[in-house]
Amino acid sequence: MHEETTRAGVRARLRRRSQWVVGGAALAAATLTLAGCTSASGDGDGGAAAEKTTIRFLYATGDETWNSVVDAVVEAFNEQSDTTSVQLDPLPAGSDYATALKTMDATGNWPAVVDMRDTLTYINAGKLAPIPESVTELIEPEAVGSASDGEVYTVPYSALNGEIGLNIVYNKDYFEENDLEVPETYDDFLDLLAEIKANGDAPLATAAAEVWPSDQLWKQLAAPYFAEYGDEGGFWTAAQNGDATIDDLREPLQELLDITNEYVLEGWQSTADAQTTTLLVNDMAVMATSSAGIGRLNDINKVDPDFNAGLFIVPDQDGTINVLKNAVNGDTAGGLAISAQAEEDDAEYASATEFLEFFYQVDTANLMEENGWLAPNIVAADEIERNTSIPGAADYFALLENPNLAWYENVSNLTTFSAFNTFFRQARIEMQDGQSSIDDTIAKVQAEFDKTVAAG
Repeated sequence: MHEETTRAGVRARLRRRSQWVVGGAALAAATLTLAGCTSASGDGDGGAAAEKTTIRFLYATGDETWNSVVDAVVEAFNEQSDTTSVQLDPLPAGSDYATALKTMDATGNWPAVVDMRDTLTYINAGKLAPIPESVTELIEPEAVGSASDGEVYTVPYSALNGEIGLNIVYNKDYFEENDLEVPETYDDFLDLLAEIKANGDAPLATAAAEVWPSDQLWKQLAAPYFAEYGDEGGFWTAAQNGDATIDDLREPLQELLDITNEYVLEGWQSTADAQTTTLLVNDMAVMATSSAGIGRLNDINKVDPDFNAGLFIVPDQDGTINVLKNAVNGDTAGGLAISAQAEEDDAEYASATEFLEFFYQVDTANLMEENGWLAPNIVAADEIERNTSIPGAADYFALLENPNLAWYENVSNLTTFSAFNTFFRQARIEMQDGQSSIDDTIAKVQAEFDKTVAAG
């Protein structure tokens, strides 16, 4: 049995645990430990074996780079920890992660560390535990946000660079061979699609085997329209207040439909997001939608190290590159959380905190970058060794400095907004697939939004 302690005692023990950071040596020779609930290890003096607490880490899979990063970080953590063993609890690609969280909640089987969705809903339901200060003090203040009770419940698992990860990845060699250029306006983008099609090639690969990748093209097309409501708290806030309607999105919905009908590679309805990498490197399409940013470029490089990849974001009519800011709090915000169920067990809570303290160290950030991931915004960011070796990575970082970049906000405070968002995604897919007209799509999405507003 683990010794019962007070919360103050637990926090004191967490502070002592956090002193493990003494450099990068602990990351050098990691071997994954996924044993049962406890394991024995010597105390170095021939004394009694110590028990390790095993905790589960639930996360969404799909992007191969993220999967490899999680594997590497957990492997390194388990190797150096004398007290904790983290067991991976991945959700297979193609699954609806938000629905999986609801199922997990219904069964009451919460892991200690959770890659969150529907964050505000679960905070309000008392399902998440506050993140200790020993973790949050390692992260830049603007990268975390407090809930209404003043507590922080989620911490970022990647750099908060907004939705710059939502972009178009393309074949640079094809562009050079055909005298094509990255579009500077939306009309340029349409001309680019038409010119590639005129060459007899498929301009664009997209995916809809899972629902969430449908955002990848839509959000780029809708960004200029969403950005118009920045002074009103975002489009969804304006719609909630009766100052906007779904019909105000008719134009980007038409653009989405036209591009799908004219320029998207056939079979998109059954294409998984990760498959677009294969379509690109096998010359089945010249461009592909992405939401993985550097991760997608890294996936491409793994599949074909000689592939010359680049990326851009679909611009506005006047050349503005509208990018959604990260929401560090609220229902649409992601991040890592500690479950309230783990908080009830002193050992699990301490182990979850120890893992998160490890997650936000410089050595861990360097490990993430080495594996092709953008490390979270930690206080010691200047010490991170950034990985710029991935083909196309320079394009990504250049977007952050682009003078045409314009950040906008579009956060909803509706507690069930994520469920509405899933409905909207599915409705768009049905429209793109010819199952529903634009008029019918707008009507049913408006009706669903009204129900979401009424639910509060």
